[in-house]
Amino acid sequence: MPSEFPDFRLGKVLATSFTGTLSERHGDAVERIPVPHRLVDWLAVNGLAVDSCTTAQLDLARELRESIHAAATAAAIQEALPEAAIHVINDRSAQGRAAAVLTPEGERRWRLGPASRAEDALSVIAADAVSIIAGERDGKLALCASPTCQAAFFDTSQSRTRKWCDMNTCGNRQKKARFNANRRNG
Repeated sequence: MPSEFPDFRLGKVLATSFTGTLSERHGDAVERIPVPHRLVDWLAVNGLAVDSCTTAQLDLARELRESIHAAATAAAIQEALPEAAIHVINDRSAQGRAAAVLTPEGERRWRLGPASRAEDALSVIAADAVSIIAGERDGKLALCASPTCQAAFFDTSQSRTRKWCDMNTCGNRQKKARFNANRRNG
């Protein structure tokens, strides 16, 4: 991938991985889909390949991303879900055309048709958000313990006590900071 763009932070849960296309929300925010073709790249990496994306479609994607983030954050801290976010998620879910298919390994995947648009891929992401926010999947929504991140993530660990959205970024950064602080004080 071109070096002028930050790497994607990929996870196992589509909807919360999508919210990770904007990271460090409470610090120096990092936009990982700054231009339409980066959304095309992200969708392809996540099995939702589309041929193109317009600026208007990127705007729809960002609106969905922020709505998922708002609703997932509210669900994680057990607050009422924001009505505007629910409206956007539901609209995006209903506007797309995608089919759930079964892989030979027994896993569900989404298949977009040959003439799929970005809206079709966004509907899959919205449907995934509905399933995790509604509590239909085995796991728990939580917020990253990093003070600069605080991303909503879906914890599927056995104990449901994960602290960070991603151990390779937020977790390591926090552990390194704690280690360095202990060295200075010790």
